[in-house]
Amino acid sequence: MLLFFSPDGYHVSILFQCTYSSLDLSNVELIISTSFNKAVQMQFNSTLGKYVGFTKIGMKLAHLSNNNNKILSHLNNLLHKCKHYGEIGYPAIVNKLGKLQPKIKLRSVKQVGSSNPAALVCSAFDFYPEQIKVSWLIDGKDMTTDAVSIEEMANGDWYYQIHSHLEYTAKSGEKISCMVEHGSFNKPMIIDWNPSISESDRNKISIGAFGLVLGVITAAAGFMYYKKKPEGMEAVLGDVHPVRAALPHPSLDSAVKPVLKRSHMK
Repeated sequence: MLLFFSPDGYHVSILFQCTYSSLDLSNVELIISTSFNKAVQMQFNSTLGKYVGFTKIGMKLAHLSNNNNKILSHLNNLLHKCKHYGEIGYPAIVNKLGKLQPKIKLRSVKQVGSSNPAALVCSAFDFYPEQIKVSWLIDGKDMTTDAVSIEEMANGDWYYQIHSHLEYTAKSGEKISCMVEHGSFNKPMIIDWNPSISESDRNKISIGAFGLVLGVITAAAGFMYYKKKPEGMEAVLGDVHPVRAALPHPSLDSAVKPVLKRSHMK
């Protein structure tokens, strides 16, 4: 986009756009819009092959441009540049996105103000393209119920996410599953719900298991330290009289005993 400003506050803007509608770049379109103070005066469209004016002065400028061979030759060169840049950038962007498989999570959530105290939520995260279908199954068959709500949204980074809420209380022996259909899958992805243990209980078990392992490791380290402890240290800790344990020779022991007795008498 080019902007031209004048000292008196008026400005002219020229916007260049290259649009692509296919991977083979067979339908490249160049659009050039010329505006004066935000009002479009005329526009060139490579599909039409000419300028079109939208105001009185714009129509005059369009007529002059369409009859100028140098301008038309320059526009043709710009169209070739659109194709050249498209060959470099467009496939790279599309291939980067490609078809990204969604990350699927099935969980139970508590509800407030509903006839059902809990609901199942099937979520699919970070997938592309946007087209996706999430449905529910009971014992492998499609579930027909009005107690399903869908929430779709864009991540803001060209990827998408979807959340399907199911208000349903499973009967004994029923198997509830979430089925996700997306272009990145060769076949539908089916996730079965296991009501035997809730997600919070799984977290508690994981934390408890971690604490147990940590305790075992700490106990093993303490035992190894005890076994490798020097014998001299054990003798000092086990002696009732530290002074005697520190004496270098037994002959000095008899000399110390009278001193200790006199100190007790005082």
